[in-house]
Amino acid sequence: LLLPPTSAFAHHAMGGELPVTLRDGLLSGFAHPVIGLDHFAFLLAVGLLASATSTPLLFPLAFVGATLYGTTIHLASIDLPLTELLVACSVVVVGALLFVRRRLPAVPLVGVFALAGICHGYAYGESIVGAEQSPLLAYLVGLAAVQYIIAIGVIGGMRTLETRAT
Repeated sequence: LLLPPTSAFAHHAMGGELPVTLRDGLLSGFAHPVIGLDHFAFLLAVGLLASATSTPLLFPLAFVGATLYGTTIHLASIDLPLTELLVACSVVVVGALLFVRRRLPAVPLVGVFALAGICHGYAYGESIVGAEQSPLLAYLVGLAAVQYIIAIGVIGGMRTLETRAT
């Protein structure tokens, strides 16, 4: 506990190296939300919470859009303090919302996802700062696609389970 922390590359598919090709950027974007367990857990929670609403596709869109915005904030060198702590807190909050099992009004839930998305996106941006434009854009496409696919997959899975249960 007394040793200084070392850099963690758990959030980067390229072993800590910046992606330099379109393929590398796309793979890094696909991998980042999956290999970061905090981000992956949050994506699963987005899908689970969204599946209990009348407009489930809106919630992943809000989160994914906000993550892209958060990433661009980081790329613009705007400082957002305590981001990793906020990411951890967002996972705890959605876990608590899942535990309570109450349907929440759409507007506050979208707000929670959007605010969390900015924090998650800012954290995502750390692994791509300094990349050239082509791998950067590929990273953003991969990042958005995999997040949306995961959340939609959870929503679809939950809807299938609900149908089978009735």
